[in-house]
Amino acid sequence: EVQLLESGGGLVQAGGSLRLSCAHSGFSFEDYTIGWFRRAPGKGREGLSCISGSDGETYYADSVKGRFTISSDSANNTVYLQMNNLEPGDTAVYYCAAANTILTTMFEAWYDHWGQGTQVTVSS
Repeated sequence: EVQLLESGGGLVQAGGSLRLSCAHSGFSFEDYTIGWFRRAPGKGREGLSCISGSDGETYYADSVKGRFTISSDSANNTVYLQMNNLEPGDTAVYYCAAANTILTTMFEAWYDHWGQGTQVTVSS
């Protein structure tokens, strides 16, 4: 059974940093891409970043490029999202998801396994 569990959310002041973790199990990461998404209050879900388990290729949305970094730790079956220089506009529920492809895509239809989400709140 595929399982994804996010952690690391919380309350931080603007300019601060958080590192989100996505512990994954039940599949071979080498055959998947794991992505990070968020849903802010009153807005649709936004794809932020993803990493291919095959070759480590990454993708970043323009909204987070230069501030967020995605990485993976194969030994611990965990994908991280390091978030720096956070802004109030980054306040959202953050989700990790897994897609059965080695392509770095943020196309949501590819992602058929989702975690429960973790809340990130950035105060001004």
